[in-house]
Amino acid sequence: MSASMSPDAARALLPALRETIREAADLALPFFQAGGQTRARIWSKAGGSPVTEADVAVDTFLKIRLSGLLPEAAWLSEETADDAVRLGSDLVWIVDPIDGTRAFLSGHPDWSIAVALLAGGVPVLGFVHAPVPDRFYEAVAGGGATCNGTPIAASAQADLAGARVTGPKPMIERLARGGTRDGVKPPMVQVDRVPSLALRIARVAEGSIDVGLVSSDARDWDLAAADLLLTEAGGAVTDPGGTPTAYNRPDPVHGELVAVCGGLRHAVIDAFGRRI
Repeated sequence: MSASMSPDAARALLPALRETIREAADLALPFFQAGGQTRARIWSKAGGSPVTEADVAVDTFLKIRLSGLLPEAAWLSEETADDAVRLGSDLVWIVDPIDGTRAFLSGHPDWSIAVALLAGGVPVLGFVHAPVPDRFYEAVAGGGATCNGTPIAASAQADLAGARVTGPKPMIERLARGGTRDGVKPPMVQVDRVPSLALRIARVAEGSIDVGLVSSDARDWDLAAADLLLTEAGGAVTDPGGTPTAYNRPDPVHGELVAVCGGLRHAVIDAFGRRI
């Protein structure tokens, strides 16, 4: 852990962070309509992606509260204009106020609030809260990962045959082709795609999914908190070639990624590396 954030200092933040994130969820939930269109106002950002007044309200609340908890930390979030000061900061909050906005606005339960603290470019605290099913995931670097206070671990799956996989269909098909042996594709179990990327990775961390695939164009705020969760749970988030994910770069955009339990890491990397 970075010299600017000791393990004890990180743990000391946990109670206030839990309370803050739950309060943020309380701001969002009144706008959520299970199975139906959100009650929040909706508009489009540059590029056409949707944003709701709930995203903005949660982002504003978290920026005020988290900056108060750790004034020396810089800030990067989906709904705040980027400030290059973060590039020279050792401590950086990485926040997605509502990860899975399309799910949120359409009444799908799989959206989340994701908060990470980077120290020296590496996540040292990570929280992914799914308010609808009330699943609160958290991790401290070197301290393991939990869901609702109970320790979690990635699955022990070690073979692509029978692996539970979710993500974009083209990536799943490439994984299956790359895993082909003697003309037979591995019989993987395709799990319904999880709209929130942070929650998709968190489910690999808790062992309910073995491989979570992520298409190009994810941002730091989609990934950083869940990356720490999975690392602490015995898995990893890498590119298809096995390179670990880097954060707080000038451009926080990522290419294709795989979130995988430890026992499948080499098999998945090998499968993506084959040209079939």
